[in-house]
Amino acid sequence: MNPSLFTNKKPIIGCVHLLPLPGAPGYEGSLNKVIDTALAETEIFKKHKLDGLIIENFRDVPFYPGQLPPETIASMTAVAQKVVELFGGIVGINALRNDAASALAIALSSGAKFIRVNVHTGAAVTDQGVIEGKAHETLRLRQRLQTDIKIFADVHVKHAAPLGNRGIELEAADALHRGMADALIVSGSGTGAATAFSDLGKVKHYVKAPVFIGSGTTHENLAELMKLADGFIVGSYFKKDGKALNLVEEERVRDFMDHYHKLKENYE
Repeated sequence: MNPSLFTNKKPIIGCVHLLPLPGAPGYEGSLNKVIDTALAETEIFKKHKLDGLIIENFRDVPFYPGQLPPETIASMTAVAQKVVELFGGIVGINALRNDAASALAIALSSGAKFIRVNVHTGAAVTDQGVIEGKAHETLRLRQRLQTDIKIFADVHVKHAAPLGNRGIELEAADALHRGMADALIVSGSGTGAATAFSDLGKVKHYVKAPVFIGSGTTHENLAELMKLADGFIVGSYFKKDGKALNLVEEERVRDFMDHYHKLKENYE
């Protein structure tokens, strides 16, 4: 990975899955509660020395397929500013389901260093309908904003099926070379689902770019995945009982990170 972003090899990025934000069906009426919960989880991740975090409006279901409403953008920015300040390290933004423009704006305003884009190039059939990549708009917006915020692009994103599948390795190459992504993300079929080692291998052997695992990393499969992956985005495993909608449980974070640091000695 670009040394100006992550200095450590094979970084671990923890997910800060926000409680429902204002305007979402599940919103409980208190933005302060959303902020306090996000900061409490950030404290856990900071204590156990994760390399980075990614903030997601994960509980704002059902998701907008593209442009988020103003209240979501504003509230995500408010939370992100506080998380970035507290964590003091690399933080990213994922504006679900696929609002790269808002993610860039939130990142720029909060000091976050990268964004995750679920459909950056190509098109995918999702539970929000058919979503088309907007790499052409995202890269031009980044240029206009005169920022070096990195773009992490999913390849065969979870909870979706590619429209006109040409093979994961070819789509990875397009995201990298034609979509100008800075890093790629390979995931399983859904949240918490294991990433196929074969998919990871195809992408790693076809493109020369950092490739992150986007779902399904656990204490049990970490050693195998570390053989190929350049980094990991971990969400579900850090939650109570390993369930994505639960809150982060410190014991699971501690055990995973202790295991990770022991394995990492082999790559230093």
